[in-house]
Amino acid sequence: MEIIKLRDEFIKLGQALKAAGLVESGVDAKEVIVQGLVVVNGEIETRRGRKLYDGDEVEFDGDKISIQK
Repeated sequence: MEIIKLRDEFIKLGQALKAAGLVESGVDAKEVIVQGLVVVNGEIETRRGRKLYDGDEVEFDGDKISIQK
């Protein structure tokens, strides 16, 4: 599980996928999110701009990201 430490109050979903190295670019992030391949806190998320806060968990392609302060 990849852990992303927040520098601000939140991080956007597309940015988190890039920061974790699960996608190479914002375009790639947008594509996988819009296709419904990303799960946030157990639910499919299709909004690239979804704000992630401390305690949120993201799953994509068998990998997990944990958002922490």
